Amino acid sequence: MTTASVLLTVGTTWGTITDKNDKEKENARSLNVAEIAARELRETPNTREQSLRIMREWIQKNTDIRNVRQDDAFLLRFLRQKKFSIPMAQQTLLKFLSLKNYYPEIFKNLDCEDPNLEEIISNGYIAVSPVRDTRGRRVIVYSIGSFNATKFNCWDMCRAHAVVYMSLLEDQQEQVCGFVHVGDGNGVTTAHISTWNPTDFARLMKWGEQSVPMRHKEFHMICPTAFKYIVDFAISKISSKMAQRLYFHANTKQLLKHLEPDCLPSTFGGAIPLQDMIDFTRQLVRNQRKKVVGHDDMELLSTRGIISSRSKNNDINSVQGSFRKLEID
Repeated sequence: MTTASVLLTVGTTWGTITDKNDKEKENARSLNVAEIAARELRETPNTREQSLRIMREWIQKNTDIRNVRQDDAFLLRFLRQKKFSIPMAQQTLLKFLSLKNYYPEIFKNLDCEDPNLEEIISNGYIAVSPVRDTRGRRVIVYSIGSFNATKFNCWDMCRAHAVVYMSLLEDQQEQVCGFVHVGDGNGVTTAHISTWNPTDFARLMKWGEQSVPMRHKEFHMICPTAFKYIVDFAISKISSKMAQRLYFHANTKQLLKHLEPDCLPSTFGGAIPLQDMIDFTRQLVRNQRKKVVGHDDMELLSTRGIISSRSKNNDINSVQGSFRKLEID
């Protein structure tokens, strides 16, 4: 095994946070991230080195952008998400900067010390498992009922997602192995629906998939009837590739047939106290606070370099009526 491959083996140099859980260490010993990167992403030491060099040269010469990060951890998230297709990685980076410009309500001053973000994370709406699954994937859980929709709005919700996602993407194992999302729709209310403008909801679903360089591997939803309507609406806005990775479950018992309980909180039928996951998430975002807030320095001065694609029958302006008809019993 080459030196570069050794550096890509879990348990050596990777990881922004040291996971102390014994199960996590056991998984790490048997998992070689370099092999996953080579098999799934076509990543080799030479490909990685050459691609990073080309990306940096492109950034330095591109007059449409300013102050864009050029460190490995930032650039590799785009290259890996696009399996080292450099033109596609460049487009995703530009689209990411464009999304930041279009929605400053979400991405501007994305500070985990903001009181709203602190409260939302502390309440357990979004929590990261300190234990990866046996494939090395990071598990993120969402509890809709824990989000106070009478106090916070849709932008607060999006900011909680963004600060956690941006913090996670600083870890290169997450970039390679990807993410498993697990959501509980119980507790959804009319307030959760009415806080959203349907056009923004549709746009964020579509643009988020195209612009945020995350490898989404699976989506699992505990889905009561009322929440199923919202999920169906969301599915209509994402690619068929993402839709095929979505699984519905009537309850936690069904969920546990598909996921390892060692990675899940006790509230989902798993082995980890939810408070441990909340504490882990709070530490994660605190550790990456400087880098995530520093994204404000990056600027997109012109969108002329972005190649847009129009999806057939996916006009976001056509969804207003169907979204507003959603009701909660």
